[in-house]
Order: sequence, then C-alpha cells, then structure tokens
Amino acid sequence: MDQPLPSAPETTDCGPDWTVFRQEMPIARQWAYFDHAAVAPLSGPAQRAIARWNEDAAENGDAFYPGWMRQFQDCRQRAAQLVGAGTEEIALVSNTTAGIGLVAEGYPWQPGDNCVLPDNEFPSNQYPWLNLASRGVEIRRVPTEGGIVPLEPLMAACDSKTRIVSVSWVAYASGWRQDLDKLTEAVHRRGALLFLDAIQGLGVFPIDVGRTPIDFLAADGHKWLLGPEGAGIFYIRRKHLDLLRPLGVGWNSVAHDRDFTRIELNFKNTAERYEGGSMNMAGFIGLGASLELLARFGQVAIRDRVLEVTDLACRRLRESGAIVDSFRSADRGSGIVTFRLPGRDPDALRRQCLERKVVLSCRAGKLRISAHAYNDATDIERLIEALT
Repeated sequence: MDQPLPSAPETTDCGPDWTVFRQEMPIARQWAYFDHAAVAPLSGPAQRAIARWNEDAAENGDAFYPGWMRQFQDCRQRAAQLVGAGTEEIALVSNTTAGIGLVAEGYPWQPGDNCVLPDNEFPSNQYPWLNLASRGVEIRRVPTEGGIVPLEPLMAACDSKTRIVSVSWVAYASGWRQDLDKLTEAVHRRGALLFLDAIQGLGVFPIDVGRTPIDFLAADGHKWLLGPEGAGIFYIRRKHLDLLRPLGVGWNSVAHDRDFTRIELNFKNTAERYEGGSMNMAGFIGLGASLELLARFGQVAIRDRVLEVTDLACRRLRESGAIVDSFRSADRGSGIVTFRLPGRDPDALRRQCLERKVVLSCRAGKLRISAHAYNDATDIERLIEALT
C-alpha cells in the first residue's frame, strides 16, 4: 500500500476538537445544514484550493500545469488511503454513475447472466444495470420493505449465473447501513462479484478493501467527502483490472499518454486507463483538500461523532413528537435519519426550515436529515425550533 500523506491530528486530551472542524466549514456561520446526503457544502480547504487554482489558471494559463498534476495525484493518493487501496486501483471519475457504468458496460456479460440488487437503490444504481437487458442480462431487483435491505433475500436471489451483486453501503432514503464484511463474504461464497455504491458512507465510515475484499466501489465527492460535484472516486480490485473493457478511451488511457504521435493501444496497467481524457482539475484539487481535512480527524472518530450527533437528533425529534423511521442500532445506523411529524406536510416543513436557515430534504414522503461531524447541539436545536 502507499505511504500515507502527512497530516496533523486535530485532537485534545478528550479526543478530536470538533470546533476546529466546524471552523473549517463556512456553511456553519449562517446555516444549520443537515443535507449532506444530497449535496454537501464545500469545506473551507476545498474552497481555498479551488480559488487558488482559478486564480492561477486565469493569470498563468497552463504555465504551472505540473503543479496542478501533483495536486491531482495527491487526490488519488488520499482516495487510496481512505479506502485502504493502492493508488493503481483508483480512477478519478466524474461521479458515482460513471463508476457504475464502467462496471455495468465493461463487464464481459454473456446471454443468460444476471445481476442482483435491492429494488430501493438510488436510480443511479439501477438504470445502468437495467440498461443491460438488450444484451441478454437479467436484472433481479429484490423487494425491500421499510428501507431495510437484509442480506438473506439478496443471497436467495443469486444463482450460478449471478455475476455481480450491486448494493449501496448506506441506503439513501432510510439510512440503513450494510455490514460490509458479511455482505462481501456472502457474495463471494456464491461465486459473484460485489459492486458497492459507497456515496452515502464514504467519508463517514471506515473501510479497508485490503481486509474486506470488495471488488468495485464508486462514490462522488459532493456528499460526505465535502468536495465539489463532478469529482468522484472509482476503485477496482487490482486482479480485476483486465476484466473490464475500458470505456471512454482516450489519450490518457494509454501507457505512453504524453507521446501524442505514437498511436498504439497499449493501456496503462493501472485504473488510470479508465480516465480517458482531460480531467476536472479544479474539482479534484478541491476534493483532495477535503480528503486531507477528513484525514486529520480520522474515519473512526468521524463515524463515532456522526452517530453521536444523529442519536441526539433522534432523541430531540422524538421529544418533539416526531416518528423516527430510520433503524438506529450501532451496526446499522448512519448519518441519515428519516422521520415524520404526524399531520404535517413534509414539503411545507422543509420550506419552513429553509426560511429559518435550516437545510434538510424530503425523500419518499418523509423528512430526511443527514448530519456530518461538524454539526453540533446548537444546529439540532435550530432544527427543532424550525420544525415546531
């Protein structure tokens, strides 16, 4: 594995100093922000990194392009460090959908093969698989109830022709979190590969693909990673590199990427072969800065903090008459909490909250909050006041 990049811990004798994290989030100056599962605010480090790039690009063009590339590759290394992978297993992609598409369209399907997934996945983790029907691939959407995605029905839907099981780490509407060790072991025991839509978990919950051998993973940076839209991460296990047919092939896909006069389809022997052409330089420089911020606090500490904040939010919501629908056990809870206020219209409540500078979402007829580690008790009290 690659050596970790240096970072300074932000801790006190009592643990991480979350006020430091909060100070790095400009959004907290005005808003009580509970919508990280939709579009997160940019972190201060990302904001500053993008601003510096904008100024440099406007004033100097590509004169200092090598410096941009160093920051771009730093983002790759930080992404690899975040998931416990080697940098050769990380492609930087435009979004989660792009990562899913690399697997769905690049896998060598044969007529009669099938793919298994829960029926309550976010559309981005359904349409790329459904689009395979014209290639003779059967898509088995396993019914779910109450936002829960139990392992047993998923595995019961698998057979000898199941090639890929595609599951979200955290369900976007309910907050249900998968046990990745059990999921990975069960999928592999059935001879299939696991694709993980990690966008609602990555940045909050620890993951180590060296210990938990997930096959493919994708996540955009604009949610829990606190980066901009259009800058995401795709992980492919090294041994599968030649399994997927590269898509979007361009000058950046080949080993001799800077020799534009040499036309020879000799793919890079890393996940960079999937990156194709020019990249969202500003976006990945910003994402890399946010990844560095998260690394300063550590994934275990961030996980514990997010669960602590959302547990407090659940208690205060219940005290205020709300019905909390999300499953909140220690092994299934996440940063996402869905709830209802009986007799109240969720869309009207969301507008009411926005007027009071409190941001949350409506999903499937319910209200949804999604708190990060910099949120605190004052944010939660503002939420309760805005709702009631």
